[in-house]
Amino acid sequence: MYLYIKQRFFSWTDSYDVYDESGEARYEVAAELLALGHQIHVYDKRSGQEVGSIHQKFLAFLPRFEIVVDGRSQGWVSKEFTFLRPRYRVDYHGWDVEGDFLGWDYRVTCGGGEVMSISKEIFNFTDTYVLRYDNPEYEMPGLLLVLAIDAANCSK
Repeated sequence: MYLYIKQRFFSWTDSYDVYDESGEARYEVAAELLALGHQIHVYDKRSGQEVGSIHQKFLAFLPRFEIVVDGRSQGWVSKEFTFLRPRYRVDYHGWDVEGDFLGWDYRVTCGGGEVMSISKEIFNFTDTYVLRYDNPEYEMPGLLLVLAIDAANCSK
């Protein structure tokens, strides 16, 4: 299964449209314009209800992002200091995340087995990510993880 996460071209904040493999719009992602740090909200396109969010934490040496579902923290992602390969500390579903040299492709593993993969398409005007997963239960957690990684990559 696939989700395509496409950043909007004309937007003041991190805004994305998320499509499934058939091209149907599934989610809308919008960041708060006047917020300290990244505050990103994910909405179901059909119902219009918020289904998750990402909140940047400030009292951390490296950028750290809390993943929230139904008002409760589900975990966090922070970027580690490395020289060659992007690496993230993740406390989320027991997953580990490791990226390639350029930071465009990521593997998400749990217990040594691959849970999903994330790749960035490079021939687009805006950031476009492809999330590949086998278990339908990983759709929303995977989407929130992609958004947290993108926010960590954009934070300096």
